[in-house]
Amino acid sequence: MMIVAALGGNALIRRGESQGLDEQQRNVAVAASSLAALVREHTVVVTHGNGPQVGLLALQAESFSDVPPYPLDVLDAESEGMIGYLLGQALGNALPSRSVATLLTQVVVDVDDPAFAHPTKPIGPRYSADDARERAQARGWTVAPDGPDGWWRRVVGSPAPLDIVELHAIRALIDSGFVVIAVGGGGVPVTRSTDGTHHGVEAVIDKDAAAALLAVRIGADRLLLLTDVPAVELDFGTPHARAIGVVDTDTLASHNFAPGSMGPKVDAARRFVDATGQVAVIGSIEDAVALAHGDAGTIVVPSVHAAGAGNPDTGQRISTL
Repeated sequence: MMIVAALGGNALIRRGESQGLDEQQRNVAVAASSLAALVREHTVVVTHGNGPQVGLLALQAESFSDVPPYPLDVLDAESEGMIGYLLGQALGNALPSRSVATLLTQVVVDVDDPAFAHPTKPIGPRYSADDARERAQARGWTVAPDGPDGWWRRVVGSPAPLDIVELHAIRALIDSGFVVIAVGGGGVPVTRSTDGTHHGVEAVIDKDAAAALLAVRIGADRLLLLTDVPAVELDFGTPHARAIGVVDTDTLASHNFAPGSMGPKVDAARRFVDATGQVAVIGSIEDAVALAHGDAGTIVVPSVHAAGAGNPDTGQRISTL
């Protein structure tokens, strides 16, 4: 199978950890081990998040007042290079017989996307509510709650991805047998002028939405959305929380999920499945091979009402819905 495996930013920096290099390298090694096992069986294209990292880069940039802070598109590129380097090196070490290529990737967005006026994408570290409000007032940030445990984070505009500038290069690398790391951090957000030129914009594209676009455009058979939890849960963070097994896109659409965490993954899974009739799976990075085989995680399958919906191989698991 051809698989797009999308690593969440929290799979590389776990909740509650510092954002130091040692922690990231340790988590990258775990991710690379799971991805290497996947690569041995399938054709794999890897994407990754950058929310914690790009927020940290923004804070570091602001701390040096002699130079105006770089805009988010440049910081997106920095984080894509940083994480791509760590991940590419770890994958290469785990797969000495394979060639790994990390590709800096631009992703086209609409400059008039309403998401620019309604920031939702969390970046950077978590803060207490009071600390977040103070930073928001001092720095002109928009902040929002991050999960059910009382923490807050900075949020920025997250426009929808429309096109991938380096798509032909990605396809050429796949055809040449490379393990490809691309569209990292959702890609570098750019707009396309009528003359075909591209220009960076201040935003952070959601990694899951960009991964779904990539998976559709390269004709992937599976989209794996890899995070730090084993499955999607209904009533997450409550005593009534329960994991979802196999679920179709119509049923999944009838439930609400947190916009800053699981919501984008669920939306991306639905978008890929509805567009292709294939299967998307959401689950833990440590379970990557089992997720690909339909033996773990939340498996999203086409609705029976979807055009061309078939009967995808999802293993023997049954839905909790």
